[in-house]
Amino acid sequence: MERLRRTVLALFLFICLFSDSWAHTPGHRTRYEPNWASLDQRPLPRWYDEAKVGIFLHYGVYSVPSFGSEWFWTNWINLRNPDYIRYMQRNYKPDFTYQQFADQFTAELFNATQWALLFKDSGAKYVVLTSKHHDGYTLWPSKYSFGWNSVDVGPKRDIIKELASAVRSVSDLKFGLYYSLFEWFNRMWIDDKLHLLMQQHYVDYKVRPEQMELVQEYLPEILWSDGDWEAPAKYWRSEEFIAWLYNDSPVRETIVTNDRWGFGTACMHGDFYNCADRFNPGVLQRHKWENAFTLDRTSWGQRFDVTLADFMSSKDVIKEIVTTVSCNGNVLINVGPTKYGTILPIFEERLRDMGRWLSINGEGIYGSSPWIYQNDTLTPDVWYTQGKESNSTIAVIYAFVLEYPYDTNELEIYPLGKDISIFRNVLLTGLDFGMDNEVINKQTTQISMLGMENTKINWAATHNKLRIVFPPKHHIDKRGLEYAWTFKITIA
Repeated sequence: MERLRRTVLALFLFICLFSDSWAHTPGHRTRYEPNWASLDQRPLPRWYDEAKVGIFLHYGVYSVPSFGSEWFWTNWINLRNPDYIRYMQRNYKPDFTYQQFADQFTAELFNATQWALLFKDSGAKYVVLTSKHHDGYTLWPSKYSFGWNSVDVGPKRDIIKELASAVRSVSDLKFGLYYSLFEWFNRMWIDDKLHLLMQQHYVDYKVRPEQMELVQEYLPEILWSDGDWEAPAKYWRSEEFIAWLYNDSPVRETIVTNDRWGFGTACMHGDFYNCADRFNPGVLQRHKWENAFTLDRTSWGQRFDVTLADFMSSKDVIKEIVTTVSCNGNVLINVGPTKYGTILPIFEERLRDMGRWLSINGEGIYGSSPWIYQNDTLTPDVWYTQGKESNSTIAVIYAFVLEYPYDTNELEIYPLGKDISIFRNVLLTGLDFGMDNEVINKQTTQISMLGMENTKINWAATHNKLRIVFPPKHHIDKRGLEYAWTFKITIA
């Protein structure tokens, strides 16, 4: 009896903790104070939680050398990395500067509509473009970056304006912008550091004006902050800026921000947490979070010093999506375009494979919420979400199978957990399945396979163990089902 009490109490706490925390659109207008205690009370706009999948774009002058990573400038000049020095010695004249790369950042083949249509086909629901990386070069005609922006030098085009317009005209994707707070070689930033950050000239005359310009001109619904780690949030005056975003900006109702607003803020403050690059804890997180990762495993910017082994496979990408969403996260999948403005075919292939998979299995991803169990501990590589159709009288569970059971063509899983089978009355996320019979039975339960809805799925249940027989493999293959297979379990 004590064991039953502990189990019901744990499930009740789960409901209390999570039922109001997935996502809410702000109702009456609340004024937020410029401090974390107040800012952290803002509800997460619902669209972000429902979107689940985004595309990240690292694009800039570093796309010209296309070597090593987007940190090319500092790796070459500051860190004196031998590989970068050797690359420059072999390919450029001795007095060549990083600024001269900007003349070659031509983007002559950049077609914003083509990009937007690809992102739409990928199944993504939002896109985030680097407006300015750590080298300080801006992809818009910043009034505070004269001669070092995409209109003054390089493409002679407002890249942000073109892509934002295309994304909003040919798709329903949300548009967001990445902005690096610091710049490696900005003299005002270096001077502020020399004054031990006791002055804020760089923030006053560069960072804050550009942030305001970006928000007011391009209306991003995501502001993805980065480059925060060398100074505290008080130096960046982050709380003051975020309060303006939430209270008075033109995107105050829909804007979402991440957690990189000064050292010590990661995994602590923001609408969603990044915590670290490629963050995927594999366990449920109470606060909304995002797994930002690269299709090229080591670089965010496009580079040519790669091999096939450096790229994630389509199966790897789907696994990241499933494991992340199961644990209350979103994925932000990074692509590095070329200096010409094109996206390499290997990136396009991964995105289109992802789009085909999501077109079949997306109902278990978009708008879903975590189930009481994130993965099946007894059967590896099975992960769960709860469908948005769930209500007070019905539970919809999606079981994602990441490895096909080739030896048996069947699967044994415990979507309600193994230990719970000893009880007659089970409370699950607000549903009372109190029955004299087993919870999972032919009268209360329906099971289908996404992409095979017209095919009868054979299954049997013993207590809470569910044995599912896959349809013949050639039928599955004929319908293009690959990378991960999804069963929809409906319990009424």
